[in-house]
Amino acid sequence: MQKAIKKYFPVFALPTLLAFFISFLLPFLMGCYLSFCEFTTVTDAEFVGIENYLKAFQDENFLNALIFTVKFTIVSVLSINILAFFLALALTKGIKGTNLFRTVFFMPNLIGGIVLGYIWQLIINGVLYKFGATLSLDAKYGFWGLIVLMNWQMIGYMMIIYVAGIQNISSDIIEAAKIDGANKVQTLFRVTIPLVMPSVTICLFLVLTNSFKLFDQNLALTAGAPGRSSSMLALDIFDTFYGRNGWEGVGQAKAVVFFVIVAVVALTQLYFTRRKEVEN
Repeated sequence: MQKAIKKYFPVFALPTLLAFFISFLLPFLMGCYLSFCEFTTVTDAEFVGIENYLKAFQDENFLNALIFTVKFTIVSVLSINILAFFLALALTKGIKGTNLFRTVFFMPNLIGGIVLGYIWQLIINGVLYKFGATLSLDAKYGFWGLIVLMNWQMIGYMMIIYVAGIQNISSDIIEAAKIDGANKVQTLFRVTIPLVMPSVTICLFLVLTNSFKLFDQNLALTAGAPGRSSSMLALDIFDTFYGRNGWEGVGQAKAVVFFVIVAVVALTQLYFTRRKEVEN
């Protein structure tokens, strides 16, 4: 069997590897090269060194978008994971209608980002209008609007992952903790949370990367208004590349910096949370 697998492995793996190379690796490498060039199309690229990167970091809009994105990511990661975990905890207590609740909470994740953005734009503007404000009046309204939207969309998804992790904990371990005199708070922090760390790792990674890469919802909800003060990194890169003539190379440089930031943060998070995982 092992010989057959080794013999036919290239046959089955080659199409996937070829598709990965053509659709991802090659464009990525081309994008890295173009970040050092001034261009309008890939055929007229002229190498300019690190000039695009210098322009990117001198661009106030990019720095504002970076700060806005980092703040948004911190708040959304904490709020989504804490609420999703305690919601999962409540829905694993055997209450009536648990399956219905799980389905209802998960459904927002099935709605597209653009549609979700416009729906919440109408809802939030309808509320703010009563106080003489709109999402485009101040960046803080856009910030908290995005937080509400992101929480509403992702809490149900993360809840399902936490439910799976909690249900995987052996009842014997919980019973042993009770016999040893552990109260509910001690059981939660000393037993439950350590044993669901694999789920925590997954949920933190998903929320972290999705928060950094948020684009559709940002475009539909605020489109960066007022000015570009509520633009996140993905939207700022899009506006730079497609909205500023002669700045295509700078937009590409911003995209490379964006990739590096997300990769470093995500890998660091995976490293530290995996070290906390224990055997169930």
